[in-house]
Amino acid sequence: MKTVRGIGFLVALAITLAACQGKQTNPGPAAPTAAENTPPMVLTGAVPLEGVKGRFDHFASGKGKVFVSGLGNNTVEVIDLFGGTLVHTITGVPGPQGLAFSPEANKLFVASEKGKLYIYDGDSFKLITTLNFDGGADNLRYDAPNKRVYVGCGDDEKNSAIAAVDALNNKRLDEVYKLGAEPESFQLEKSGPNIYVNVPEPKQILVINRNTKEISRWPLTVGQNFPMALDEADHRLFVGSREPATLSVFDTSTGHMVASLPSVQDSDDLYYSADHKRIYMPGGEGFIYVFQQNDPDRYSLLGKIPTALGGRTAGYFGRQGKGFDRFYLAIPAGSSANAEVRIYTVED
Repeated sequence: MKTVRGIGFLVALAITLAACQGKQTNPGPAAPTAAENTPPMVLTGAVPLEGVKGRFDHFASGKGKVFVSGLGNNTVEVIDLFGGTLVHTITGVPGPQGLAFSPEANKLFVASEKGKLYIYDGDSFKLITTLNFDGGADNLRYDAPNKRVYVGCGDDEKNSAIAAVDALNNKRLDEVYKLGAEPESFQLEKSGPNIYVNVPEPKQILVINRNTKEISRWPLTVGQNFPMALDEADHRLFVGSREPATLSVFDTSTGHMVASLPSVQDSDDLYYSADHKRIYMPGGEGFIYVFQQNDPDRYSLLGKIPTALGGRTAGYFGRQGKGFDRFYLAIPAGSSANAEVRIYTVED
């Protein structure tokens, strides 16, 4: 993911959020009073990452592990999901960004901003092979039914695309969707053919139909649309933007915006929980915003969880067992503190 260009996001905090645009004129009923005393998530642990420098990028999970990209450190940190401890560090990846794990192939896929996809054995984490992508590789998504890894790649009009890799044989496929602009976060439908892609320049959401190969475009009135999440059952797409800091909700059946709410500054990740009907949005200003889905067209701010400056990337993988529902937030090293991954327990 890109960092904010021009003035930093701390300056942007001084800008009023009243400029947020959207169609939700009624933000929905206020969150229950009890929520003030029962936060939607509670900090319950942390994994120290001593010596890890620079900013983080994306997360993935698989085989009882949580993987986090140490983009500025050229490493991938491997954390035991249930033990909450660092168990391995993968080195030698220049600028790791997106991650994906294939249980069927037992492989970890790591996208590098320098233009390669690194493929590792899921047990030993030994490098199997690499694949080249012009203009760099960023976000990854795993399509389990077809055993494919989709790669957001490229940095200009010519080479920007969503490409596909066969997870079993490590080969690039002929399935390539040219976008004409650099992609950021994207989401795959599980029961439908669509891929939804954030394209910050020129402020659009692209919709790829994998059956017809057609691409449609939804224009946006907000800028720097980076993170994205999908509620496929209710046909809702959630998009985070930074100019202004906004959570926008789209009806995937029509492409129309149905709601827009002020959100946390400098967000780079966004997750939807079908169990809780909630959206989790971390931001570098030092909060996780939690929104409640009252119904598919109405949303309200349930809570603002204090974190730390720079905590803008996270991992959330839903319930992993009875009583085990965790949210992982990467905190970069500061002048007087080591980097760490904070673990929050999601409350019902």
